[in-house]
Amino acid sequence: MEKSPHKLELLRRIAELEAKELWHVDVEDDPETYPLMPEDVDYLNEKLGNKIKNRFANTMGTRFFDKMIKNRQLIIKEVRGIENFTAVTGGRIVTCNHFSVGDNYAVWLALREHMGGRMLYKVIREGNYTNPPKPFGLFMRHCNTLPLSSQVATMKKFMRAVATLLGRGESILIYPEQSMWWNYRKPKPMQDGAFALAVRNNAPIVPIFITMEDSDVPDGDGFFVQEYTVHILPAIYPDATLSAAEAKAKMKEENYAAWVRVYEDFYKKPLVYGES
Repeated sequence: MEKSPHKLELLRRIAELEAKELWHVDVEDDPETYPLMPEDVDYLNEKLGNKIKNRFANTMGTRFFDKMIKNRQLIIKEVRGIENFTAVTGGRIVTCNHFSVGDNYAVWLALREHMGGRMLYKVIREGNYTNPPKPFGLFMRHCNTLPLSSQVATMKKFMRAVATLLGRGESILIYPEQSMWWNYRKPKPMQDGAFALAVRNNAPIVPIFITMEDSDVPDGDGFFVQEYTVHILPAIYPDATLSAAEAKAKMKEENYAAWVRVYEDFYKKPLVYGES
């Protein structure tokens, strides 16, 4: 198969970012954005119009990704460890590695039958809300997303919404690597945000790590569609005996270590950056 020049360029840029240890930098060019103001976002869908858009967007999103699954453009081979999710009561933060626009739907499919009819909330970057990539605008704005913001006032509103959601028992998906590297199989070192929110709200982290294998389905770009195995790992709880900073660092370290164990067990090789 002839390989897409764009995808080959992505792989080159991933190798370059990995060598420079710029883990949080997106490999693709992010869309231009503008500041998200508090009045421009309804985190909890309290307005009637946003409730309607939320239901419509989730219906359309389900159809979109289910069609991908039917056409084998998105393949979920196996889910392991669902008991680690169901063992947690109350609100929780779910962390996952980020490598595709479809990985959040893989997480949703793995969890949805065990969520008691609740939705999965997703933290997204500011630009994906204010200027979302086509054709995902409707999903980015209305499928239970929680956009971050460069504006302090909006972030205060974000923090209140997160506290409300966790307090009422919701699950919030956060990508702690804070970057998407296409089909990157290794766990990347993480940023602090997810763990700071967990400590602030005394909420557990449920780590998820998705591993990949080549299928026999070409993806149209000269590569094979990846088959996903969704690994749901034991929950990590804030340590109340530590300071907030220490508890945050401990949770981040434990989450990363759990991901590394899955990577090394599944791929049968040690995690080494800078090597394929």
